Order: sequence, then C-alpha cells, then structure tokens
Amino acid sequence: MESSPDITRTLAEVGPRLKRVRTERGVTLAALAEATGISKSTLSRLESGGRRPSLELLLPIAQAHQVPLDELIGAPEIGDPRVRLTPRRVNGGTVLPLTRYPGPLQAFKQIVPAAKSTPQTCTHEGYEWLYVLAGRLRLILGEHGPDQHHGHDLILTAGEAAEFDTRIPHWFGSTGEGPVEILSLFGRQGERIHIRARPNTRTDADRTD
Repeated sequence: MESSPDITRTLAEVGPRLKRVRTERGVTLAALAEATGISKSTLSRLESGGRRPSLELLLPIAQAHQVPLDELIGAPEIGDPRVRLTPRRVNGGTVLPLTRYPGPLQAFKQIVPAAKSTPQTCTHEGYEWLYVLAGRLRLILGEHGPDQHHGHDLILTAGEAAEFDTRIPHWFGSTGEGPVEILSLFGRQGERIHIRARPNTRTDADRTD
C-alpha cells in the first residue's frame, strides 16, 4: 500500500525538523545519542532522510528534548502549557532543574538553607554563573583560610551575579543569616555565559583614569 502524498511529504520533513530542534538547543549528536540510546549514525541518517522515522526512534528523541511528539512530526501542538518540574534535595538544599533537555548549558534554581554556612571548597570541570534572587550568598573562590591570601571571600545580595571557572577551588552557601535563593547556569565543558550589556556611554570628560 503506497503512502499518500501528504504522508510522504510529512515524513520527508521530519529529518530537517529533528536537526533544527537539536541545533536550536545546542545539543550535539553525541549528547543526544547518550540521552536516547540511539547510535550517532542512526540519528544522523534520520536527520538527513536516510532512515525512515518510526515511533521507536522518535519517542526517545522527543523525551530527550522534552517536546511533544507532534512537534517532531509537524502536527500543531495542542496541550497543557503548564511546565511541571520536579525539585530535588541536594546536600540539604532544594534544586529545581530549569533545563529540560540535554545540552552544553544547564540552568537551575536553588534554595540554599541557612545551615549550609560552613565552607568546603571543591573543584571540577565546568564554568558557572550565579544570580542571587533573595537572601545573602557567601562565595569563596581560590585558597581560603587564615594563612591563605590567594582567593576571594565575597557576600552577594539580591540582584548581584558572579561567574567563575569551577576548576578553581570554590564554595557558595548561606551567610548563616537565612536561606538564599539563586539561579545557576552551568556549562560542564567550561562554556562561558555570554550576556549582552549596554554599551559604555561615558564620555572622555567623565573618565578619571
């Protein structure tokens, strides 16, 4: 039984749509393969039209990207617009993942309890950007201690942000005065966060240096 022209056209458009969804999210084929269990070669053939799409392939891809299956096959999306996120308890605090698909950058909302106020620095691959929504956040970067003078011990308040290479010894937590609510963007491979800022409009007459 031959497919109708409409079905044939819809299937032909699935591959380019899969590639567009993936690239818009900054997800590599390798990352998607790890998230879905589908080989890179199969994913590549799907995107190029060399492999016919099937439910067995499309369902895990839709789940990895956290998009409705209808969006991948071109049908109009109709559904509940509410986003349901699942908070996690990590080291006594609450972490709410805001990024629902694999990719180089991940976003989180964190509530740090007042009890998390004893510095314990750590290091790992990546780059992190923090924005304080409420409370007072203590941030330590570099070597810290009474005999160490090669780091920073900072207090950030609501509206302040910081970014740092996580290969540097670091720790952040409450000052002990109360909980802290923050937004966090994290790049596992050391991706920096690019923020557009207003151009400097200061004139030469304003300069004091």
